[in-house]
Amino acid sequence: MANNETLLIIEQLSKSFGKLIAVDGISFHIRRGSCVGLLGPNGAGKTTTVEMLEGIKQPSGGTILYKGNPLDADFRQEAGIMFQSTALPDFITAYETLKMFRDLYPRSIPIEQLVEACSLQEFLDRDAKRLSGGQRQRLLLAIALINDPEIVFLDEPTTGLDPQARRNFWKLIREIGERGKTVVLTTHYMEEAYELCDEILIMDHGKIIAEGTPDSLLAKHFNDVVVQLPADDLPEHFDARDMDIFRANGSVEIVTSDVNAAIEMLMSNHVSLKRLKVRQRTLEDLFLELTGKELRDES
Repeated sequence: MANNETLLIIEQLSKSFGKLIAVDGISFHIRRGSCVGLLGPNGAGKTTTVEMLEGIKQPSGGTILYKGNPLDADFRQEAGIMFQSTALPDFITAYETLKMFRDLYPRSIPIEQLVEACSLQEFLDRDAKRLSGGQRQRLLLAIALINDPEIVFLDEPTTGLDPQARRNFWKLIREIGERGKTVVLTTHYMEEAYELCDEILIMDHGKIIAEGTPDSLLAKHFNDVVVQLPADDLPEHFDARDMDIFRANGSVEIVTSDVNAAIEMLMSNHVSLKRLKVRQRTLEDLFLELTGKELRDES
């Protein structure tokens, strides 16, 4: 049974499409007021998982409990969804769009409050088809919040946004969490997941292959750092001894648990340290280590 801290309980959830097993018996809990990120390469099963949590797709097996009960009409009134791709009606303004969606729910947040929360003031009287990418995403977030939901599903909400618009959107997501809402987020941006998520689930081939807080996952999998140099500063056949060395995109990365030893090795070989950088391991490192580096199809 759910307790006061658990909003969603997922047990042995699965989904098949013919012989294809998209989601393969996964189990996890989502705490009230948390931001949970689902990460995975294309075809990992994360979007199918989210669509089952949203009540859009029916599971092939397993259970989903919201506040201790199966997904029902109450859940639909208390959930907000921002899809990967949403068609908005042309020839009506952003304000008229909000009014239209508000009228679909028996309970809603005052439009003026949404306008303030999602920073919509500058384009309320503009047709939806004339909105920029960032403006459109802020309007779609306002639509997802219009029924004052307990839980908000955001499926890759910042895809296609420039870095400034993406960070502005992060601020809006943090403010949702500060109001006690529960957020379920899918994203391909590892920095976004690290900045926003309290818990992370990494999926591949329909299974959860890692879960925990961002920092605990990094601490569990890594005890080393990365020394970075431009490729031009390091000879092609440089002997890194027992250290792992990777070359890609015009740079070299030396993975080591002993930074001093790595720098001493470079200096003894008369390698310039002028452009050297040392960085901690990131979620992107973890993601690639767990799921591989090969290109995945969208399917």
